[in-house]
Amino acid sequence: MNKMKTSISTDELSVFLVEPSSLQARIVTKYLNDLGVLDTKVFQDGTSALAAMREQQPDLTISSMYLADMSGSTLVDMMRADAALSNIAFILISSEENPLYLDAVRQSGACAILSKPFELKELRTAIFTTLDYLNPGSLALDMDNFDIDNLRVLVVDDSSSARSYLIKVLKNIGIKNITEAENGKRGAEMVQEYSFDLVITDYNMPEMDGQGLVEFIRNKSWQTAVPIMMITSERDAQRLAAVKQAGVSAICDKPFEPSHIKNLIEQLFVPAR
Repeated sequence: MNKMKTSISTDELSVFLVEPSSLQARIVTKYLNDLGVLDTKVFQDGTSALAAMREQQPDLTISSMYLADMSGSTLVDMMRADAALSNIAFILISSEENPLYLDAVRQSGACAILSKPFELKELRTAIFTTLDYLNPGSLALDMDNFDIDNLRVLVVDDSSSARSYLIKVLKNIGIKNITEAENGKRGAEMVQEYSFDLVITDYNMPEMDGQGLVEFIRNKSWQTAVPIMMITSERDAQRLAAVKQAGVSAICDKPFEPSHIKNLIEQLFVPAR
């Protein structure tokens, strides 16, 4: 990948496709070509894909869940653990439906998870989500009255990969003043020590989960009115209802579209009329 680029378009996107099935690889490659993605290299296993990434980094890796030598979740974990590969965008394509297997990919900062079989329009959404992740953008706010340079954001997530993915998305839209916390307990401590304009938290975390953090901020902290956004892979409707009742300002699924986070932030900071 050319690191001098400030913005990447569809026809410039370089893709590594990790897919053991030659038929499936042809289908995905054709779909990518139909979307204008012309630079796709195919690998049948994770080991060869990782070796190639270390020689020349792609913009995006698309992988199946089950490979001959590892799983797609192991592949993305190995990418995130390597500083040189950690920011490469990742999309999983899989027929796996068990949330226990998929959650690790959601927590890794994946751009999208596509279920087999998928349609062209679903891959199109995933590709545009990837471009949103890779390219700089801006908030649609009145910058004369909104000081984005001093907007203070606390990101709370026990997954360092998920934090890194979100922080890149935030930085892409101009938010630079970002503090990290690895769980809800540490997040609560940070809220007591420092002033924030926005808290973005996961739900499932050790020490104190996202609901506990929301309840602490709303009932026990000195920043009871700070906007709180939750980004989570949690699917239990009762738990999510309890979080809303506790006072969360917005909830977003993992994996998320960067444009959705941008829109939610814009809504949170539009002046009341």
